[in-house]
Order: sequence, then C-alpha cells, then structure tokens
Amino acid sequence: MKKLLGASALALVCIAASAKAETINILVEGGGEMLQKAAAEKFTAETGIKVNFTVVPYQGVFDKFSAEIASGSSAFDVVTIDVVWNAKFASHVEDLAPLFTEAVREDLPPALLADAKIGDKLIGMPAWANAEIVFYRKDLFDKPEEQKAFQAKYGYPLAPPKTWQQWRDIATFFTRDTDGDGKADFWGTDTIGSFSEEWMAHVLQAGSPGVILDKDGKVIIDNEAHRKALEFYIAPHCIDHSVPENVNEIGWGEAQNLFYQGKTAMMKFWAHAYKMTPADSKVSGKVGVVPMLAGDAGIAAIPGPWYNVVPSTSQHKDAAKKFIAFAIANNALGIEAPLGLAATKSAYNSYAGKPGYEHFTPLLETLSAPATQGRPMNEKYQEIVDEAVLPAVQQALTCKADVGEVLTDAKETIEDILD
Repeated sequence: MKKLLGASALALVCIAASAKAETINILVEGGGEMLQKAAAEKFTAETGIKVNFTVVPYQGVFDKFSAEIASGSSAFDVVTIDVVWNAKFASHVEDLAPLFTEAVREDLPPALLADAKIGDKLIGMPAWANAEIVFYRKDLFDKPEEQKAFQAKYGYPLAPPKTWQQWRDIATFFTRDTDGDGKADFWGTDTIGSFSEEWMAHVLQAGSPGVILDKDGKVIIDNEAHRKALEFYIAPHCIDHSVPENVNEIGWGEAQNLFYQGKTAMMKFWAHAYKMTPADSKVSGKVGVVPMLAGDAGIAAIPGPWYNVVPSTSQHKDAAKKFIAFAIANNALGIEAPLGLAATKSAYNSYAGKPGYEHFTPLLETLSAPATQGRPMNEKYQEIVDEAVLPAVQQALTCKADVGEVLTDAKETIEDILD
C-alpha cells in the first residue's frame, strides 16, 4: 500500500511539474532559426522552458506579425524582426530596457544599441547583425606583375582599398578585355542599381548626420554628403566604366555571383558571404576581406541587425524575456550556424583569428565605427525608399541627370510622403 501511495504521489508530482513547464513560441525566418537554435536548446536544458520555432519566409515574418497585431492576440512570445520594421512594431511590443544591463550595453556596437531605441523604449534585443565590408581577390592583389604595373600607373602600392579614390583606381586598373573582342569581360567591381543601402553607407562615410532623415525627422537627402556620395557611387559606371553596364539589373545576388564566378576583382558585400563562398567557385581560397571604405568621416556602413521582440499580447512574457536575456548572454552559440553571425563584440572576438573567420575582425571594426549608423527609424521608411530613394539612385545611374536636381526632387517626394 505504501508503494502504491508512493507511486501515486510521484505521478502527481510529475503531472504538477509538467503543468508548470512552459513553452515559448518564436516567429522567425529560416536563417534566424539556425542562428538561435543552439541557444534555444541550451536554454531549455538549463531552465526547462521549451522553445518552439515557427519558420516563415522573410516577408512572412512581417505579414504574420502584422496580422496578429490586427487580431489583438498572438500565438507568439518572441518575434525576430528585421531592423527596418522596428519603428512599425514599436508600439506593439514590450519595453526590454531592464535586459540592457551595463555589461550588455558595453558589449553591443553603438549602432545596434541605437537602433533598439524607439522613442523612450528599448523595443528589442539584437540577435545578430551584419554589415557590408570589402572583399577582394588575394591572388590578383599579390601578383608581383600586377603590383608593379599598378605602382607605375598610380604612384602608390597596390593594396586592399581603404578610401574612395583607391576604390576607383583599383577598380579601373583591373577592368579588362581578356578575350580580345574589344569589350571588357572582367571588371574591377560592380555597382548595385536595384538597392540603395550601399549608396547610403557612402553618405555616412561622407559625414552626413544621418541618411535621408536627420535625428529630428527632417529630410536631408539633398545635403552635401548625400550629393558627394551619389557622385562617387555612380562614378565607376558613368566615368570609369569599371563595372558591368547593366547596373539596374544588378542586386545583391547578381553582385555576389559575379565575384564568385571570377568576373570581378572586388565587391562591397555583407560579411556573411565570406564563410559561404562555394568550395567549387573560381575564387575559393583566394578571397581577402578588409573593413568597409572610409570617407571624410571614416569607415561607415548601414548595419543589418535583427531584433528579438516580445509582443504585448504574449502569454508568456517572463519566459520570453528570460530567453532573450539568455540568448544575448550566449550569443556566440549562433556562430557555428551556416550564416555564422552574432551581435555582441565578445561573440565576434571569441572567433576572430580562427581559420575561416577572417571576416570577423573587419566586420566588427565596421559595425563599431563611429560613423556607422542605421536607417531612419520611420514607419514609412520602405515607402520612402521605394518611391524616392531608389528611383533617385537609378536616375543618377543613367549618367544623364544632374545629381543635385535628382536629390532635390527626391526630397520633395519624401516630404510629400511624410506629410
């Protein structure tokens, strides 16, 4: 009888424990699940709180979270969102300020901390971040004959570019007709005409206080830094002819493929691509990386961070916040995932210098650069880009428009959008 009662008591304890066990649901896109899976498994092992990921395509995160906000309820306790959505969702998520301890603040690149703050709230914790850095062909840069020819032509040594002028010189130098048909078939670099973030990075390098808008929301797309940056951005296409001609057809994927296929000597690209260089590509084992270019204001880039937020309608807010705090404390666990990204300085530094992670030092230097900052935290940001910013860049890339007039027109369009 004692044994029976003991077994019953044990069963009741197990049922009670099971009833107390929580599960938090996380909405995320595919790469984000991989970057957070190791931390989630360790979190469950240490806390008993289960973590369930709902994985959707990129746009699906925005659409699904928006639908849940409209319905007034949520099946999700954490949503991992792109930084460009921070302003849109800020009023529908919890303030995570208590999670930003002094140690956490010191461990984050300043731009990532700044992008977490919307109004007087810290709306999300960075989960991982990325930025464009400079990729170059080591095998070409290291050739004695190339070094000699470059020195003779430009009067300084051939080395990975640091400045705008060096970028233009090197791109021009390597652009060639290799098959003798009178047309270039190998280029120094590429110019992306279907996205505007790369141009925005040059705006910050030129010393603008922000891109498109200043901190008070005033439209500054026509200031001197924006003009100088746009003139530099179109120069390889319009003046130097050191890039493929079909610039408006070139996006991130096309630029990446040109480099991997051995068609360009350099590219400015998101740092994760270093680790993902295909083993069978023509540049495998030949890729070098350095920080993003520097202008008058120094190195600068537009970061690409993602943030973990807690919906105001979450049913497990305490558990969700525990997971987010745990994830940032164990941020390096995501580095072994295919994308191999993190958010904290300590996570990147723990891998810097290891074979295969040579891109981490230039990435961290770029993310932490004083001039690096995020895109405007405005709910209409995407509309502004689609209706004014990208059309302005593409108009400038026709090589027929006056850059100053293009930016003035863009300013008027943006002011109409914001009215």
